[in-house]
Amino acid sequence: MKNEATRFEVRVQHLDCEDDAAKLEAGLRSHQGVVETRAFPKAGKVALAFDPAKTSREAVEHELASLGFPVARDTEREAPSWRNPKVLASVTSGVLVALGWLLARALPATAPSLVALGLAILVGGYSFAREGLQKLVRKRILGIEVLMSTAALGAAALGEPLEAAMLVFLYSISEAAEGFTEQKTRAAVRALMKLVPKVALVRRDGVDVEVPVESLAVGDTFVVRPGEAVATDGEVLSGETSMNQAPVTGESVPVKKAAGDEVFAGTINAEGVIEVRATKTFHENTVAKIIHLVEEAQEKKGESQRFIERFGARYSPAVLVGGLLIAAALALAFDFAWSSALHRAVVFIVAAAPCALVISVPITLVAALGTGARHGVLIKGGVILERLATIRTVALDKTGTLTRGEPVVTDFVRLNASPFTERETLSRLATIESRSEHPVARAIVAHARALNAPVLEVTGVSALPGAGVVATIDGVAVLAGRPGRFGVGAENEAEAMAEVRRLEGDGKTVIVAGTNSRIWCVVAVQDAVRDETPEAVRLLRGRGVEVIVLSGDQMIAVERVASTLGIQRFRGALTPEDKLTEIRALAEQGPIAMVGDGVNDAPALAQATVGIAMGAAGTDVALETADVALMGDDLRRLAFALSLAKRTQRVVRQNLALSILVIGTLAIGAVAGVFSLPVAVLVHELSEFIVIGSGLRMLRAPARMDASA
Repeated sequence: MKNEATRFEVRVQHLDCEDDAAKLEAGLRSHQGVVETRAFPKAGKVALAFDPAKTSREAVEHELASLGFPVARDTEREAPSWRNPKVLASVTSGVLVALGWLLARALPATAPSLVALGLAILVGGYSFAREGLQKLVRKRILGIEVLMSTAALGAAALGEPLEAAMLVFLYSISEAAEGFTEQKTRAAVRALMKLVPKVALVRRDGVDVEVPVESLAVGDTFVVRPGEAVATDGEVLSGETSMNQAPVTGESVPVKKAAGDEVFAGTINAEGVIEVRATKTFHENTVAKIIHLVEEAQEKKGESQRFIERFGARYSPAVLVGGLLIAAALALAFDFAWSSALHRAVVFIVAAAPCALVISVPITLVAALGTGARHGVLIKGGVILERLATIRTVALDKTGTLTRGEPVVTDFVRLNASPFTERETLSRLATIESRSEHPVARAIVAHARALNAPVLEVTGVSALPGAGVVATIDGVAVLAGRPGRFGVGAENEAEAMAEVRRLEGDGKTVIVAGTNSRIWCVVAVQDAVRDETPEAVRLLRGRGVEVIVLSGDQMIAVERVASTLGIQRFRGALTPEDKLTEIRALAEQGPIAMVGDGVNDAPALAQATVGIAMGAAGTDVALETADVALMGDDLRRLAFALSLAKRTQRVVRQNLALSILVIGTLAIGAVAGVFSLPVAVLVHELSEFIVIGSGLRMLRAPARMDASA
């Protein structure tokens, strides 16, 4: 019988780039029993599968350590940057360069200086030279590392060991900086990991016991005290509180929670003590899914990044060949000495190396994806981020997106036939509806409680099929139901129906209540527009985006919501197939985003240029189907996402322009003999640091969500 492979994921140290990932994967493939491995350099994580009959997890982790990628334990503090091997090599190389320079000035003999400079070249250049050779041998790619290695060897061969050592040292700094940069871009994921507490207070057999959150099982009851974070997704069993959901959904206002409400891992309990029943394990909760999606997204390259990489694969060999041709042309056509011609060729190779160009795009995209996640916006990869920047039209579902998704009482009209006051009439209606779970009934009961109208004792509650509900209150049979099904023939039917027609004309759902002979009141309910929706629509328009409503609700209700928000284009009574047809037609006119719940709108979300799920926290289907997931129910997050995408595109363009300008200037200056090798190296590396710093700007978000990103 074939053994089933054991799978696990582990975070490792010193995994900073794709070359590190290639080395790690190649090393693990040679380990007996490892059947599958995939490294995620952006996340510093490795996914593994091994045959338990041939090896063990401990043996695999030992192999990782021997390859130079020890496991990063959650209980350990993150290793400081200076302990990274590339940082140590760069510092050592710098010390040796300084020593070699001092020895050359202090001693008449050249041997001690040459030894120090030679060691500086070996120590500083070992890592990137090896990476370049591995890439050349395994992938047949002549990369930047080979260009720099060739330039360093060329300078040394031309009798300029100090310049060669300086080149190696400065380039090794940029290599070390890549590790630091990757560490910075992982900040969002690390922050998410810290949201969930290490232990949970679980109630077992009436006793509260602290257990590791990893041991929580579905069905366990755990206690969350004021100021504590929720250990995993669950349902409130008892207690009332306000929950700060900003770390997960980005919502700035605390959300009231009571028995029956859902809570998410990582959200913070404000004041009350609540008991929660776990509905998901630690590894399946909302925070765990967000972390997984962010890490997957950071590995997905954008179109611009893929283009730059394809360009670099052809550009680097062209630079090397160009350097040789320049040397030959200067020596043969312009009577340069071969040493002088080769020196200019070496400077040209360094000057034209596309380091800043290659790193300019990925660092910016990864930083932006992390920033979005920290603010409740999950964007599934660089490609989606680039598409989001092109959006000029947004189609919005109505129910649950523009509106709350649950009806509320908008009008309560007490008729003259009612023998009670308005509060007493509302109290009797709420008493009947309190026995129903229908959304309209819940809206009426909530309205009564908000006005402190008491719910009375009731007997004999029964449904009237197709008409409504009847109950006995104080010995009187009281009915509530749809107009036309109840109240026909009542003495005040004409008065009641006039109110019904007026309210239904506004697209509202109407019910009436009273006795067989008299209608006491007319009540209208409606799915109310969210408080933040008008501002969200204003923000979208301010960014030059056209807003369209596509809804399956009745046309009159859609028209009311659209007119309230000042939206000119809208369609109602649409089936999922109708929405799909509408999105196809709109997509032919230009890039379009569709915002829905990720379930009913799945076909339209898939057809749109970018599909966006609203209120995706805790919803597996929404997280999986949409290109972008807005974790909270705040549509203003969409404006933030669009601004983030446009700002990212702007930073990418700035970085590309700077990189091309520096490369072009240095290359021309190198051929003309204006720049020496140290100057070319220094400017080249400075441009790379500037590009890195520029890309890392995307780790910062606007202080206000409605600020331009």
